[in-house]
Amino acid sequence: MADNDAVIYEKKDKIVYMTINRPERMNSLGRDVSYGLAKGFFDFDADPDAWICIVTGTGDRAFCAGADLKAAADRGTFDDAERQFPNPSLSSGTFETWKPIIAAINGYALGGGLELALSCDIRVAAEHARLGLPEGRRGRGAGVGTHRLARTIPQGIAREYLFTGRHMTAQRAYEVGLVNRVVPLDQLIAAAEEIANEILECAPLSTRWQKENLTKGLSMPVNEALKLRVGPDIYHMDDVIEGAKAFAEKRKPVWKGR
Repeated sequence: MADNDAVIYEKKDKIVYMTINRPERMNSLGRDVSYGLAKGFFDFDADPDAWICIVTGTGDRAFCAGADLKAAADRGTFDDAERQFPNPSLSSGTFETWKPIIAAINGYALGGGLELALSCDIRVAAEHARLGLPEGRRGRGAGVGTHRLARTIPQGIAREYLFTGRHMTAQRAYEVGLVNRVVPLDQLIAAAEEIANEILECAPLSTRWQKENLTKGLSMPVNEALKLRVGPDIYHMDDVIEGAKAFAEKRKPVWKGR
């Protein structure tokens, strides 16, 4: 579990919930949040009974408003943790997990907050959420966001929002493919859980194999990607036999993750 109150780590059945808990600072990415997120993602990846993660923020104002600019202004500099926000692992690409992660965006997702959401596999946004990379308006640069945004939405639209620092409404984010669903705030977690539970109907090793295959293949020409061999041989796992038996017996499969 994450070892500070800035990130709440909970597990229910096979789903881990990680909640940024700094509402008085718009869930911004100070050192406590950055390291809490990093530890939480490592714990999630290492837990064989944790199959899916939902990331959200406390309150109705912000999912994560990015770097803690007030703390940086008070110190007159950014420390190493804040330079690597939203955490020194997931967004920066130094840490990979093939388990699926869903972002439940409950308000502003700006700067490092949007980079965190972009590092997740699926994004669900509340109707009032606003998303953006306003770093240019603060004399900074969106390093992680530059590359992830341009690989998620059309390049021309990505350039417009990067160069202007403008916020994007949740509806516009849905229209350009940045988020998968837009729902009222009071339905946000339920919508994320609906997707998570659908994913749980699939064999966990199949889901992880597909995520790894997709992620690694995106950087290759398609003819090279088709030759990829990733992860365990899922066709020789117990779950592939269980899937066939469940189909033949007209019942839901009971996945073991092996």
